[in-house]
Amino acid sequence: MFSKNFEKWDNLLGWSVFFIALITYAITVEPTNSFWDAGEYIATSAKLQVGHPPGAPLLQMIGAFFAMFAIEQDQVARMVNYVSGVSSAFTILFMFWTITNLTQKLIKSKDDVITNSKAIAIFGSGIVGSLAFTFSDSFWFNAVETEVYSTASLLMALLLWLGLKWTDDLENPRGNKWIVLISYVVGLTFGVQFMGFLAIPSIGLLFYFKKYKTTTVKNFLLANIAVIAVLMLVYKFSLTYVLNLFGWAEVFFINNIGLPFNSGTIIMGLIFIAAFYFGLNYTRKNNFKIANTIVLCLMFLFLGFSSWMMLPIRANARVVINENNPEDARALLAYYNREQYPGVDSPFYGTYYSNTFGAGGEDKDEAPKYEKDEKTGKYVIV
Repeated sequence: MFSKNFEKWDNLLGWSVFFIALITYAITVEPTNSFWDAGEYIATSAKLQVGHPPGAPLLQMIGAFFAMFAIEQDQVARMVNYVSGVSSAFTILFMFWTITNLTQKLIKSKDDVITNSKAIAIFGSGIVGSLAFTFSDSFWFNAVETEVYSTASLLMALLLWLGLKWTDDLENPRGNKWIVLISYVVGLTFGVQFMGFLAIPSIGLLFYFKKYKTTTVKNFLLANIAVIAVLMLVYKFSLTYVLNLFGWAEVFFINNIGLPFNSGTIIMGLIFIAAFYFGLNYTRKNNFKIANTIVLCLMFLFLGFSSWMMLPIRANARVVINENNPEDARALLAYYNREQYPGVDSPFYGTYYSNTFGAGGEDKDEAPKYEKDEKTGKYVIV
């Protein structure tokens, strides 16, 4: 029974655990808010305001959509809390499909047929694993309140599932569509919480084990270095450098050429659009398949960043909650870098390590911080 319609049962049972999780979280959802970041997230989501750095604009936009269904004002918090419940239920769905995909690979050889007993083992693994996570303490706790972790868990689970779909489809000429979609979801992760990036090394290693059937210690170490390098490039440099470019353009075109505020942002945006347009055209005409895929991935990563446009748009609307006022490219970069907070202590020096044994070094001036000066019409160093 199971073996003849494996895909059908895989989908049916996946959606079954999804609805079990959804009903559980809907019944137990908090009617108001928890006494930590949840209250701020509810308020900033319901009215699309600007919360604390480094922000969660995508979560807030989804929360604003859910808040629209509150009939009475005292139902707003409950409706925004449902964002976490729905996100958590979808996390369970993708977890089920991830477990069945991996279990199928473990117990099925290349030419082997999935028997009923094997199918029961595969589906049983998926049901037990996903439902155990459904009712686990930490996950359930976050599934019923407005916090970033449930939606970040969804993005992480989705990325891992997409990674499996990509590696399963590597031989297909159009199989790279999955890596383009992965790039877009990675971009969306910037709009929720950075923990979603932790799926990137897993996807890289899935690709490695699929591509290289024989593993040596040297190759395995190189693969690990490569996936960590990709993780650091995405987390530490991608959006940071994009915002740096927009911030530099803003200061350059306003201070040196005398254009009005936000002109540099618009010009840099047009440069990015032109670069992607010509890059895609050039690689397609010359049949550079890998280069074309890389340009597509970068473009969709950039599109994923676009949720961040909400922050300067709403900051310029002068909303009531407007933390750090990220109204332009320079302010948005400071917001992303969390410049309002003191420097984070290193594990090798400072509060956590060497203050007991010796005083800190001399204070030093870092890169200049620019802020908008309406009187002069320029950016000034503060």
